Amino acid sequence: MQQPVNTTSAGQDAGQPHLAQDGLPPGPRAWAILALALGVGMSSLDTAIANTALPAMAAQLHASPADSVWIVNAYQLAMVATLLPFAALGETVGYRRVYVAGMALFTLASLACALAWSLPVLIVARLFQGLGASAVMGVNTALLRVIYPAKLQGRGFGNNALVVAVGFAVGPSLASIILAASSWEWLFGINILPGIAAFFLAQKALPDNRRSAHRIDGLAGLFNVIAFAMAVLALGDAAHRVGLRTIVPEALVALVFFGLLLYRERGHPAPLLPVDLFRRPLFALSTVTAVCTFAAQALAFVALPFYFESTLGRSPIETGFLMTPWPVMVGVMAPIAGRLSDRYAPGLLGGIGLLILAFGLVVMMRLPVNPSAFDIGWRMALCGVGFGFFQAPNIKAIMGSAPPQRAGSASGMVATARLTGQATGAALVAFCLTISHVRGPWFALGIAAACAFAASVASFSRLAVAAPAA
Repeated sequence: MQQPVNTTSAGQDAGQPHLAQDGLPPGPRAWAILALALGVGMSSLDTAIANTALPAMAAQLHASPADSVWIVNAYQLAMVATLLPFAALGETVGYRRVYVAGMALFTLASLACALAWSLPVLIVARLFQGLGASAVMGVNTALLRVIYPAKLQGRGFGNNALVVAVGFAVGPSLASIILAASSWEWLFGINILPGIAAFFLAQKALPDNRRSAHRIDGLAGLFNVIAFAMAVLALGDAAHRVGLRTIVPEALVALVFFGLLLYRERGHPAPLLPVDLFRRPLFALSTVTAVCTFAAQALAFVALPFYFESTLGRSPIETGFLMTPWPVMVGVMAPIAGRLSDRYAPGLLGGIGLLILAFGLVVMMRLPVNPSAFDIGWRMALCGVGFGFFQAPNIKAIMGSAPPQRAGSASGMVATARLTGQATGAALVAFCLTISHVRGPWFALGIAAACAFAASVASFSRLAVAAPAA
């Protein structure tokens, strides 16, 4: 059995910075933050770029819209299915090693995407790109907890949320510029040089962490991958009403493998699916808050482009600009909320922010018949303010409610909750559009407002729960 590693002795790789008792000193901390920002920023940017450019890629690859959706689905499936295994791996072999390996795979897969000559090849390359992004995102939050001192961790989570928001804000416009000047291959080619820089910088700047003594169970990891992948497939197929003959077997397979996973890891001190952490009320409520909030975000982000283009007759470029105020305000508010979370309860901050988000979604439903850009813009900005006020405090609550030796699993749940919520929201939009193509976006916004309000209730509920001792 692997023994715990003393990060101040031989357990640390040569040339790596030592792990301070309470975060890194300011100089090394800045380089470590830059290494993380490059990887997280590219992962966020790549998601936004691919979603925006999907119609153009389908046309240039002579693929049907239904088949081209797998360019996005392969990436998301790979991430959802492997986030928890990569996070658990970080606890045993080191977060830095997992992050560096993820950056290497992400960069190589980006090159493969840029060189792809057909849709099947591109889908396979996107699958490997999703695996690399999963490794990066799975340990990203755990690394922030190691890099920042305890008194500055809220600020660190806020800055990280800012990087993600910038990636999503820049993505649509950058995709339009690239497609106007060149071909779709450069959507992925732009990742190569920053990826190489992030790979080498991460090797030098990221700290090592104190390792856990437990070993990774490969069979449990396989059960996890199959369970999450089949669950996402079943959810998507149900939203598109493909038929019970497909949905029921997928759902049954997911349930069977979730059961096998729980049975396999019963009594394990650090289970892959962190049921031990869910016994902590603050962790459980924070995770529920995250799933509901990201479902609300996805419902709005997927539904609104259909409304802007199909109902209002706006162009794709105009739609990109109309969507921009939301992520821009997230970027403005996230660092502020992060700093406030070092002084005030995350439950209070998140609850207030999510009430603002719910109100913003309700007033978005009440747009005038022929809205101006200003009518849309201030409503989108209001939603962004509310969402930005929630994110950093919620991450701090999740990470703070887990003991240090389980930071990897908590980090994995941060990303898993986000992707689960986004997948659920996207599936609900598809379901709403199958009911009515005209009224579907309006129905989706109503569900989004309900999800945001439910998330606010869950967030305020945390005020009655004390954080467990780490």
